[in-house]
Amino acid sequence: MSQDAAKASFAPFAFVTDLWRQRELLWQFTLRNVEMRHKGSHLGLIWSFLNPLLMLGLYTLVFGYIFGGKFGILPNETKVDYALGIFFGLTLFQFFAEVLGVSPLAIVGNPNFVKKVVFPLEILPAANVGGAIFHLLISLGLTLISVVLFGQGIGWGILWLPVIIAPLVLVAMGTAWLFSALGVFFRDLGQFMQFLTMALMYASAVFFSASKIPPAIWVFLRFNPLLLAIELARDAALWQRPLNFHHLAYLYATGVLACYLGHLAFRKMKPAFADVL
Repeated sequence: MSQDAAKASFAPFAFVTDLWRQRELLWQFTLRNVEMRHKGSHLGLIWSFLNPLLMLGLYTLVFGYIFGGKFGILPNETKVDYALGIFFGLTLFQFFAEVLGVSPLAIVGNPNFVKKVVFPLEILPAANVGGAIFHLLISLGLTLISVVLFGQGIGWGILWLPVIIAPLVLVAMGTAWLFSALGVFFRDLGQFMQFLTMALMYASAVFFSASKIPPAIWVFLRFNPLLLAIELARDAALWQRPLNFHHLAYLYATGVLACYLGHLAFRKMKPAFADVL
């Protein structure tokens, strides 16, 4: 690689040009990941619809009926309102959890591609994010249908959802690049992801409103982009509350920074992959 090309690789928005240049390959590997996830199962793609519904029922039963959980945002909040709030939280959380779960194995699980000098390895973690987006859209569609059928209905705030979810995708992309690269050198990272995912679920206000977080803890959790994305999504599509544009701006800044740093770290560690594998 020439010096000019090397500098271009570490330009602030190099991750955008890399993904755009390899967009066809990215699409092919995204489809491959979706197909591989359900390969061999009898229900196949139906599990993409069934899993979020089963998780919704389980968490609503445990936290809504057994523990009597409430968000405390809507007046006269019902169990259905609480279930829909959980559904929104779970939809975004499961997207991020899927990325965390598969990222450490993105490169380790494909050693043949590492040996190919011309293959753009950045595509492998990005395709995992693409597969997670596919399942996110299915769960999000089920969520919106549930809001129409059982909730307060959908207002104009629903138009903000793509704007809210976009920076979360950027955060997930940067995280995927970072952990896929680290997973090559630290094989125990995949085991640690189980704890990290569980901790993230409780730190992201999936089952409760962020307003119930004690101030001493909110000082730290307010920097959690997943928590802010969940709260913004609920405000826009479920509770019809005005958006906190400071939180939205922070989400975009975090997303761009995460993508840049994750991509940079991946490109720095990439030359050593072949030696380790």
